[in-house]
Amino acid sequence: MSDSPQPAAIGHYVDLLMANLTRSIFLGEESHDVNIAEWEGLADLEMDAEPLLDVLRRSGVRLTRLGGDSERRQMGQDFPPAAETMVGQKRLAEVRNCVETVIKDGIEGDLIETGVWRGGVTILMKGIVEAWADLDPYGGSRTVWVADSFDGLPAPNIESYPADAGLDLSEMALLKVDVATVKSNFARYNLLDDRVRFLEGWFSDTLPDAPIDKLAVLRLDGDLYESTMDALVALEPKVSDGGFVIVDDYGSWEACRKAVDEYREANNITAPIEQVDWTGVHWRTQR
Repeated sequence: MSDSPQPAAIGHYVDLLMANLTRSIFLGEESHDVNIAEWEGLADLEMDAEPLLDVLRRSGVRLTRLGGDSERRQMGQDFPPAAETMVGQKRLAEVRNCVETVIKDGIEGDLIETGVWRGGVTILMKGIVEAWADLDPYGGSRTVWVADSFDGLPAPNIESYPADAGLDLSEMALLKVDVATVKSNFARYNLLDDRVRFLEGWFSDTLPDAPIDKLAVLRLDGDLYESTMDALVALEPKVSDGGFVIVDDYGSWEACRKAVDEYREANNITAPIEQVDWTGVHWRTQR
């Protein structure tokens, strides 16, 4: 690697990009809806909150509070109202480390996330690829793949995947972010170009025939056993030796963890799983 001062500038840029993608630097300006439990938890309120909140709702008035929880945002344990990602600073730092490591080590391949929500993690991937382009032996040739239904999670197929029983999030409106919104988020950071490719649809339909040759970083964020297994079967064999497999939901969703463990066992993957935070893990591929 060059001794140029550029890496310091890269570091400052990526720091700022991460802070903005999580909105960590704007926590004090955030507006969050106040719920009944929060009202009734205030010791100095000697009144029943429900009638008041009902009147406000019927009047079209929203009651909000200012400020987010910095610790929860750091750990990715909240639903930020405006941020492009909910994974938090710690898991974003893991993505950064993995992407910068494959660049520094000259590991060949593209980058992909399967399950992108508002696109924040893939925006970070693209930002790092662009920032490191002049120092990357594959600079200018890496594509960032953005794979999602862009219509939320599928309803569990319990007959074929019993591990997903009780995990029906298919009607959760918060998780339904359309592809136009994600593209707009990329454009907001001036990172939307022909090296960002979108795979729109269920993983079982889009991933097996995706025109991906090699991957340097594979990040899974599909929650369910089915989504996790579909992504692993289609994409893990394409991860280059020395590349990374990152799993967002390993610690928080038993179904996801089961899919990962079964896939690793079936394919004799012995690379150690490294814990990142309360839910995220990764391993480095050893071919």
